[in-house]
Amino acid sequence: MNKKVLQTLEFNKIVDRLVEKATSEPGKKLCQDIDPMTDLEAIEQAQTETYDALGMLISRGSIGFGGNKDLRYALKSLEIGATLSIKELLDIAAQLVNVDRIKKYGTDEKKIGTDIEMEEKINSVMEKFFALQNLKKVSDEINRCILSEEEIADDASPNLKSIRRQMIITSDRVHSQLGGMVNGSMRTYLQEPVITQRNGRYCIPVKAEYKSSVRGMIHDQSSTGSTFFIEPEAVVNLNNELRELEIKEKDEIQVILATLSAMCAEYTAELQENMKILTELDFIFARAGLALEMNATRPTFNLEHRIKIRKGRHPLLDPKKVVPIDIHLGDEFDLLVITGPNTGGKTVTLKTVGLLTLMGQAGLHIPALDRSELGIFTKVFADIGDEQSIEQSLSTFSSHMKNIVTILKFANEDSLCLFDELGAGTDPTEGAALAIAILNHLHDRGIRTMATTHYSELKVYALSTNFVENACCEFDVETLSPTYRLLIGVPGKSNAFAISSKLGLPQNIIEAAKGQIGVSEKSFEDLISDLESSRITIEKDKEDIASYKAKIKELQDHLAAKNERIEQRRNDILRRANEEAKEILQEAKAQADETIKVFQKAGPGATMKELERERAKIREAVDSKNSKLSVTATAPKPKNMKKLKAEDIKIGDPVRIVTMGMDGVLNSLPDSKGNVYVMCGALRTQTKLENLQRIEAAPETPIISSPKKKKTDIKSAKAYSISSEINLLGKTVDEALSALDKYLDDAYLTHLGSVRVVHGKGTGALRAAVQRFLKNVSYVKSFRQGEYGEGDAGVTIVEFK
Repeated sequence: MNKKVLQTLEFNKIVDRLVEKATSEPGKKLCQDIDPMTDLEAIEQAQTETYDALGMLISRGSIGFGGNKDLRYALKSLEIGATLSIKELLDIAAQLVNVDRIKKYGTDEKKIGTDIEMEEKINSVMEKFFALQNLKKVSDEINRCILSEEEIADDASPNLKSIRRQMIITSDRVHSQLGGMVNGSMRTYLQEPVITQRNGRYCIPVKAEYKSSVRGMIHDQSSTGSTFFIEPEAVVNLNNELRELEIKEKDEIQVILATLSAMCAEYTAELQENMKILTELDFIFARAGLALEMNATRPTFNLEHRIKIRKGRHPLLDPKKVVPIDIHLGDEFDLLVITGPNTGGKTVTLKTVGLLTLMGQAGLHIPALDRSELGIFTKVFADIGDEQSIEQSLSTFSSHMKNIVTILKFANEDSLCLFDELGAGTDPTEGAALAIAILNHLHDRGIRTMATTHYSELKVYALSTNFVENACCEFDVETLSPTYRLLIGVPGKSNAFAISSKLGLPQNIIEAAKGQIGVSEKSFEDLISDLESSRITIEKDKEDIASYKAKIKELQDHLAAKNERIEQRRNDILRRANEEAKEILQEAKAQADETIKVFQKAGPGATMKELERERAKIREAVDSKNSKLSVTATAPKPKNMKKLKAEDIKIGDPVRIVTMGMDGVLNSLPDSKGNVYVMCGALRTQTKLENLQRIEAAPETPIISSPKKKKTDIKSAKAYSISSEINLLGKTVDEALSALDKYLDDAYLTHLGSVRVVHGKGTGALRAAVQRFLKNVSYVKSFRQGEYGEGDAGVTIVEFK
């Protein structure tokens, strides 16, 4: 890639952000040298490393490589057998400690998994961590011998320890002798009672007037000349010994450094490899850190020069404000012409496509949705921005044209070309013609191209040429502001008249301007305006449909959840009912057993009174149990219901039992307790007078029963209470079949042609049991499952013979 296009598309700013993510100087240098690649295998390898490192950053947290130093000079010295300085040895030790820390980050079994799983979980980056060699014995030995850049440990060698012990002893002897002089006979000769050093030898400060009174060597004089620093004759030999020991110490330190250097020289290759791996890891994790910051994803690549960016964002714009764009090129068309007003986002679109292409080919993730696709281009060309050059006396048009000439000369089918305002800066007619010719030339050569323009002629060219497509950056005329959305397949409208009108330009001037436009151009602009209006309407309809679909889906989910809860509640009720029934049966069996025992114990001599007493006990127990099991469904009495009195009614009056919701005829007058009998069809029901309500009419019901009553009368009586439908929902199979058997007999006797059996869908068990039962009923002619509108699979329709 030429450096100019990297600058034009601001790839250098991405590099600067990448450099900030690196934590070591060698890593920063590698980031600085990043460049887009053209080999698919190398690009995929770099993308895989970035992806794997990003996963580790998310799962394990950040990692720093600050301890990684450039050791090339030191390693070169080791290769030729030179002795390293204390600082160089400490740098090697620090590097090895750093290696140990970083290796643990990448190879910690607690984070990777068990040994069995490890092979599956090792990724491209972990391989580098495993390749690091910590050489702990080397770093430990260096740190044992060297305490800091200014200090070697006494235990670095036995000889050094011995020398330093002798130095301490000799120094103590010197201090002892000089201390006696300072605090003794020479006290009056001294400027101060202290022991000092000059030129590495111990001295005492003697007043100038007494310098001849102290025998020894003068090493220095104060700036005022009032004090001489004299080494007394008595400690000269001791100072000489101390000086010799210091020389021996320096020689021994050199021996130690040489020994440590020789030890490091044995691992030159390992140290070199460690430095290389640490630098590469810093580079890889810098790419991963940048991807994390940008919320970027890994793109896929192809060799067919297809671009398909999903919700792409320009990485240098504020992520909270940038509007993502969807853009594709190279599948249905290879040339895209983008039109629209200024500041609408056309240039940003060009830069986004170009910059994301460069980033992807450099092994960087791109700020777009996953499954975005990029083609691999050997060269990317861009003519974007104001190219006016004062130094070269070139106008904007000339400068752009010089750029375009270079692009046309070097571009081929493996190139991506980006043009901003192609043909601008000269006569519009000639500029448009030139732009069409340039684009057509690139199109004929199959070169992937994107261009922005204001010229209507280019919109027409895109509409009339195969594999060329229009696009526009949406503009809201009402607010006079761009939306920055890219719409592919729709040519843009300049909106000059609409914008001018909104800004207050008189209407007569606007109408005069419209008159200057040709009929064909005006029709074309009107067509674009109509297309835009239709597009907005369709998009709004699509949004409404999507919203309705979402609401329907929400309701479906809510209903499904509700049905699931009801089914669960039903199962719980059935389970509890079965458990309670089991308990009742067990209690009944125990009660029966106990009764039998009582009767057997009473024997044949038992009196009727005793037996009746026991039977009463059993009846009380059964009644008590029945009262617990019985569930009374009572209908609420209507408010302000008029209470009937005995004198208000007579036998045969049509009445309604309000609490039961049943109609019938009065069969008896109230007794002393207010109880009456009502004939509801063939059923004679006892109830309270206060529960009755007079109604207008009721089915004719035989009041007087007779042993000689005709069969037809019985059928008529049953018909009063027989419905054409029976509801078996909520019943067990046994309960349902028992009720169905009685119902079918009554229905058949009343000459009903067909009836409807409601059993519900559920698990299908009740439906299957009902249909098996129907097969064995002699007077059933046929039966079938309900159709749509009849209840579907939840209902069986039965026809009688």
